[in-house]
Amino acid sequence: MLEIIGKRRSCRKFKSEPIDESKVREIVEAGLNAPSGKGLQTPVIIAISDRKLRDDLASLNRSFMSNAPQALDPFYGAPVVLLVASHREGISVHDGAAAIENMLLEATNQGLASCWIHRAKEELESDEGRRLLSWTGLNFDDYIGIGHVVVGYSDGYVAPEKKIRDGRAFYK
Repeated sequence: MLEIIGKRRSCRKFKSEPIDESKVREIVEAGLNAPSGKGLQTPVIIAISDRKLRDDLASLNRSFMSNAPQALDPFYGAPVVLLVASHREGISVHDGAAAIENMLLEATNQGLASCWIHRAKEELESDEGRRLLSWTGLNFDDYIGIGHVVVGYSDGYVAPEKKIRDGRAFYK
């Protein structure tokens, strides 16, 4: 497991090549198996591989960025977007973050690249975001957007080697 954790990096340039659905389902399963406060399992995961919906969501996400160029894709071209929202009961933000981390690690385990993208909260609070995701049947008044995991095959992007800062672990 430490090897997978050590390999995981954020990718910021993806191929448009689709991902096998079985891999996406395993990544989602990893997120659904994340620990949650009191076992409430508050996170939901919305898997988006439909290109038009993905592009519409990217446009909405970009609209919440200050001074973002119109051509910027906040999902870096990734063909799959996994949006994580959590029911407002319990400790939803923490539960959603645990789901996101599990999915990032499973994507690495699957030989895929990934990145954690923000602004899901703003998306789900907007009329446009609620319209785009209405097909889920969720009542978004009950949910808070936590983040996205974008997944795909790297298009040659190589993140710098991770250097662990000293002074962050203490033992007695």
